[in-house]
Amino acid sequence: MMRAWCVVRGAWGVTLVELLVVLAVLGVILGVSGLALGALKAPRESQLMLELREARASAIRSGVPRTTHHARFLPDGRAIGPGVDPLTGAPLAK
Repeated sequence: MMRAWCVVRGAWGVTLVELLVVLAVLGVILGVSGLALGALKAPRESQLMLELREARASAIRSGVPRTTHHARFLPDGRAIGPGVDPLTGAPLAK
């Protein structure tokens, strides 16, 4: 007489199907979290904002006013012109 299933009492173990299910679930979780972490990157700064930031830093370092993209940066860090916020002196993003 042949038995289809042989049950051993007190045996603890994991079947191959259970192991594959756990690995598949972990793969999905890690894949989704990887995509979410990738979306957290800071956006690239535009070339205009980079040039304005560099002009401001140059004016502060050298003590001489610098002008770029219609914005004049004073040695104390303030900015004047149409490309800056009149209240804060910060360059406006375009």
